[in-house]
Amino acid sequence: MALVTHYKRRTPEQILEDIRRMSRGKHRIYLGAAPGVGKTYTMLRDAHEAKQQGVDVVIGIIDAHDRAETAALIPGLEQVPLLPATMKGVPVWELNVDAVMTRGPDVVLVDELAHTNADGMRHLKRYQDVEELLAAGINVWSTLNIQHLESLNDTVRQITGVKVRETIPDSVVRGAEEVRLIDLTPEALIDRLKRGKIYQGATIDRALQNFFRTGNLTALRELALRVVADDTDERLERYMHHHAIEGPWPTHDRIMVAITPSPNGARLIRRGYRTVRRLKAEFYVVYVRPSDRRLSEDDERRLAQHFDLARQLGANVVELRGSHIARTLVQFAREHHVTEIVMGESLRTRWQEIWRGSVINEVLRLTSNIDILVVGREPE
Repeated sequence: MALVTHYKRRTPEQILEDIRRMSRGKHRIYLGAAPGVGKTYTMLRDAHEAKQQGVDVVIGIIDAHDRAETAALIPGLEQVPLLPATMKGVPVWELNVDAVMTRGPDVVLVDELAHTNADGMRHLKRYQDVEELLAAGINVWSTLNIQHLESLNDTVRQITGVKVRETIPDSVVRGAEEVRLIDLTPEALIDRLKRGKIYQGATIDRALQNFFRTGNLTALRELALRVVADDTDERLERYMHHHAIEGPWPTHDRIMVAITPSPNGARLIRRGYRTVRRLKAEFYVVYVRPSDRRLSEDDERRLAQHFDLARQLGANVVELRGSHIARTLVQFAREHHVTEIVMGESLRTRWQEIWRGSVINEVLRLTSNIDILVVGREPE
C-alpha cells in the first residue's frame, strides 16, 4: 500500500502547486514571547553571517527601539530607501515594497511583521507587504511576538489584561518555511529590562508593573514554545505524507486509552492519565460503539461516567462507530500518530476468544510500530 501511495500519479493541480512553491520566496520568522528577547538582534546578526557567506542581504525596514546593541548591527548592511507616509497626520516611514522588488536581493529583513501600515499604503498590514515580496520570489526574514497571533488574542488578553490590536492570521506562521524561537527566561528578560536594555526611564517601572510581570512572561513563553512545537509537528506530518512514510514517529508521545462500558474502564483511564503526566503526552480516550447492537441502560450510564472522568483528567474523548472494533481503533491510532495504546484485559473466556476472536490479539496483529499496554482486571 505504501508503494502505491508513493508512486501514485500526481494531479495537474498538485504539479502547479509545486511549481508555484518552488518559485516563491522562503519566509523565516524570528518568534519571541515578548519584546526584548532579542529577535531583531538575532536576525541582524544572522544577516551579517549570511553576507560574509556571499548572500545578497539587505534591510527593508528595522526598528531598533533605541536599543544600542541592536542599532550597532545595522551599519554594514545595505538599507533599501524607506517610503515616506503619514499615520493620523504624523509623518512616518514605511517599507518600500516597490524599491525592494527593484533591488531584487536574495534576502530582505522586515521587522515587526504585525505592524499596521500608514494611511494610503497599498496594504493595510506589513505581513501583506511580505506576502507580495514572497510571491515575487524574494526571501524574507521577519520578526514577530507571540501575542500578535490572531488565535491567541483572547488568551493573551486573559493572561496580561491587555487586548492586542495588531494581529496576523495564524496561516502566515504556518506558511513560513522556518520559524526560529528566540527564547529567554522571564528572569533574564526582567533583568535586561531593569538594566535599560529594552526600555528607558519611567517606561521601565510601568513595564515591570504591567506586561513584564513574571507570571505574564512565563505564560507567554509557554505559548511560544507550544506554537513552535505544534508547527514542528505539522511540518513532520507533511513530510511523512509527502514521502509516504507510515507513522508514527516517536517525536512526541500520544497515549490512547481504548475503553468499553466495563467497570474496568475507569481504571484504564487513570492508568493512562498517569502515563500521560509522566511523559507530558497527548491524551485520547476512545470508545468504539458497535454498529450491530445497542447498549443496556447500565452500560450507557457507566460509559457516560467514564467519559466524564476522562474529560476531568484532560483527555480528548472520542466516540467512534464500527462493526470491526480492532480495525477502527487501529485506524484512529494511525491517523493521530498514537505511540501507545492502553487496553483492558479481555473479559471473554478462552472458548469465547476462540470462537469470536480477541480484540487485543487483533490490535496486536494489525500494529507493528505502536506500543500496546494491556492492564489486568482489578481483583474482586
